Amino acid sequence: MSRLDPADYVAHLRRESTRFREVVATTPSVARVPSCPDWDADDLLWHLGEVQWFWGEVVGSRPAGPPEEHPPRPADREGLLAFFDEASERLAGLLGSLRPDEPAWTWADEQTVGFTQRRQAHEAMVHRLDAELAAGAVTPLPADLAADGVAEVVDVMKGGEPPAWGAFTPDGHTTALELSDTGDRLVLRTGRFIGTDPGSGTAYDVPHLVRAADDAAADAVVRGTAADVDTWLWRRTDRGRLAVSGSAAAFAAFLEAVDQPID
Repeated sequence: MSRLDPADYVAHLRRESTRFREVVATTPSVARVPSCPDWDADDLLWHLGEVQWFWGEVVGSRPAGPPEEHPPRPADREGLLAFFDEASERLAGLLGSLRPDEPAWTWADEQTVGFTQRRQAHEAMVHRLDAELAAGAVTPLPADLAADGVAEVVDVMKGGEPPAWGAFTPDGHTTALELSDTGDRLVLRTGRFIGTDPGSGTAYDVPHLVRAADDAAADAVVRGTAADVDTWLWRRTDRGRLAVSGSAAAFAAFLEAVDQPID
C-alpha cells in the first residue's frame, strides 16, 4: 500500500486538531483520560500542544535539529487553549507550504518534511480519540488515515528494515493484517533485532517486525476495520472487534512485537 498524498496528511492534521480542540474545550479539566490513565484533560491538551509546537519549531528551522528549550506550561485552561491554537495553526501552515522531500530533522531514519506531515496527522488523530474517550463521545476515525496508521505502526513505530548497525533474525512466523473496509493487507515477518546504536551506545535485543510482500502467505491472520486494527495497535482499544485465525505461535510472536505501549 502507498502513503497518502502529502496534502491529505495536512488536511487530516487540520481536521483532527480542530476536532480535538472542540472536544477538549468542553471537557472538564480534571476529567481523566482512560487511554492515558496518568493524564487528565488538561494534561492531554498540553501534550498535543507541546508536540505540535515542537514539530513546528523543527520544521520552521529545518534542517537544524530540535529546539534545546521548551516553553513553560500555561497555568490554566485558557492559556493552554491559546498555546494550542497558536502551535497547531503554525504547524499546519508550515507543513502545508512545504514539499515532502525537503530535508528536515526527525528522530527516524527518514529525515524529511514528509515524515512529519505523516506522523503529525496520526498524532492528532490518536489524541483526538483520547479526548473523545475522556468526554465519552467517540466518533469514527477516517478509514484512509487509519489504514495508513496501521502501516506506520508496523513500518516505523514497531518495525521496519533494520539499520546497518544491527541485524534482524526472523523466527519463521508471519502474520497478516487484513483491513476489511479498505481492502488493504499487510504481511509481517516476526523475529528479533539485535545491535548497538553507534551514536548513543544503546544496545538492543528486542522483538521486531519486517514487512513481507502484501500477497505473501501468512501463518496467522488478524482481520478488522482499519480503525479497529489501528486503535488496537495503539492500545486505545482491545482486540474484541478483531477476528484472529491461524497459528497461535505466529500470533503470539506478533503480539510480543507490538504489545508495548506507544505514548
